[in-house]
Amino acid sequence: MDYLEPKQQTGLMVVITGNGKGKTSSALGMVVRAVGHGLRVCVISFMKGDLYAGEYDGLKFLPGVEHHLTGKGFCGIQGNPYSHAEHRRNAQDAIVLAKEKLLCGAFDILILDEVNNSLKLRLIDLPQVLEIMELKPSALHLVLTGRDAHPEVIDRAHTVSEVMEIKHAYRQEIEPQKGIDY
Repeated sequence: MDYLEPKQQTGLMVVITGNGKGKTSSALGMVVRAVGHGLRVCVISFMKGDLYAGEYDGLKFLPGVEHHLTGKGFCGIQGNPYSHAEHRRNAQDAIVLAKEKLLCGAFDILILDEVNNSLKLRLIDLPQVLEIMELKPSALHLVLTGRDAHPEVIDRAHTVSEVMEIKHAYRQEIEPQKGIDY
């Protein structure tokens, strides 16, 4: 099968934001596509670390994918027991890890899942995210997911998609469903 090769390889910065369901799922769709092309991917999950999701087990089956669960769940919601300071410590560790993975040369794509939420909740700081965007090697693709993407992050990205909620089963008092919601 012939594949379209770009004349110039450009590492893209992609932001997936919005209040709708599917931001992480979209990024993980990129992981599946990348693996199909033999690319190496690192996913750093900033917030969902202590919540089970089927995709975490699914990622283990994909060659060339490294996944780091660094968070303690969603800060301040769903009865999360951890203090803001604990969430911030974890997010700060995730930023250090992200810079390490960004610069190590081992990956073609780096996905920072829920990094936008982490910024909005002041678990990390805008200069830290902008530094990662600035330090990004020219051929590396960087994907930043999560609600409430900062305008400066959006401005610096090559591609920005907003996932908009139109209707959600949760609002109809339907519990999250295995394989669809987690």
